[in-house]
Amino acid sequence: MYQMQLQVGLFYIKSMNYKNTEKFSLDLDLNDDLKKYRDEFHIPLQKNGKEHIYFCGNSLGLQAKRTKKFLNQELEDWATFGVEGHFHAKNPWMPYHEFLTESYSKIVGAKKSEVVAMNTLTVNLHLMLVSFYRPTKNRYKIIIEADAFPSDIYAVESQIKHHGYSVDDCLIKLNSRRGEASIRIDDIEDIIRDEGDKIALIMLGGVNYYTGQVFDFERIVKAGKERGIFVGFDLAHAVGNIQLDLHKWDIDFAVWCSYKYLNSGPGSVAGAFVHEKHHSSDLPRFAGWWGHDKETRFDMPNTFKAIKSVEGWQLSNPPILSLAAIRASLSIFDEVGMERLVVKSKKLTDYLVFLLSTIKTNRIQIITPKERGCQISIRVKNGNKALFDAIMAQGVIADWRAPDVIRVAPVPLYNSFSDVFKFYRILKSSI
Repeated sequence: MYQMQLQVGLFYIKSMNYKNTEKFSLDLDLNDDLKKYRDEFHIPLQKNGKEHIYFCGNSLGLQAKRTKKFLNQELEDWATFGVEGHFHAKNPWMPYHEFLTESYSKIVGAKKSEVVAMNTLTVNLHLMLVSFYRPTKNRYKIIIEADAFPSDIYAVESQIKHHGYSVDDCLIKLNSRRGEASIRIDDIEDIIRDEGDKIALIMLGGVNYYTGQVFDFERIVKAGKERGIFVGFDLAHAVGNIQLDLHKWDIDFAVWCSYKYLNSGPGSVAGAFVHEKHHSSDLPRFAGWWGHDKETRFDMPNTFKAIKSVEGWQLSNPPILSLAAIRASLSIFDEVGMERLVVKSKKLTDYLVFLLSTIKTNRIQIITPKERGCQISIRVKNGNKALFDAIMAQGVIADWRAPDVIRVAPVPLYNSFSDVFKFYRILKSSI
């Protein structure tokens, strides 16, 4: 039995009493009150018929078994009703996106009027930037992580250029200190304080996709608001992963995808949040007919009249089959609740961190801080991808992020403590 402290960057994580034995992992599974939900998902099989150790929910979540039933219902109604399915399907298609609203509001901590399923993530980010990035001669800069997901950087850079500004002059990229992996919140606050009068927008990932760091939403928003800065987040790696309270935190906007921790299927419809204080504002926006006032939408008026909610940012009617898959997964979140998921997630990652700490090697280093969700990022010395290839060959599905990181994500809905132990054993033998 071990009781120890593991250094992870600048942070020390004190573990409970753990054992690095298979029996101990099985005992943890036995006492897991969420263990039954593993059977709700399809676990990919290896060629030998055994289940993979699937630690890639931070890239693509597994398919819920109930998804087929939800999809089949819409396929049957399409066959039965044709266009009339918009009104006469069991779940009418006209308001179908509204069937997701309450579930989303609970997951992200928002009012129902503040969340909507629409478009894809980067499309939604562009729509939000149209409204919330309005550079002026004196206030034109954007803050983003230097290692943000590339699509976010492409989006903000293209918006800067669209407004006729220079990326070099406008984009402030946050970096960690030399020798550290995570970005210190104090450093973010210092930049906001020093550059605040020139900053138009703070746009960060709620959870950094590379390191797994969870940012301090409240402190960032507070610092931004004190300087009159709009604050938005890309929640692709946060939604369905960590506890969120977007309305209370007074975030201006947020966007997310639904196919990672929300298990909605590859490329599925994304989501967006806009704080209610902006719903009746005169913010500029790109408009489409699905964002038009519902009472007069089908009168086909020539003048756009926005819905007085986040739905006013919609462009087109959404794909129902994709929404059905999301709705299937969200029904599980409704049953479990984020609070219970977060509790198990912490146990899974604490256990994984403990096991990794018992491997006597200098070849790997955990770069994920204690402020984390499901993901643990493991830096491999000299960026040697051979170690990643070796564990994949033994039944692990994780992902490699250049130049030197293996990302693993034990997801509380379908991963077990036994998965964590088996991964540790495979990694240790491969090292």
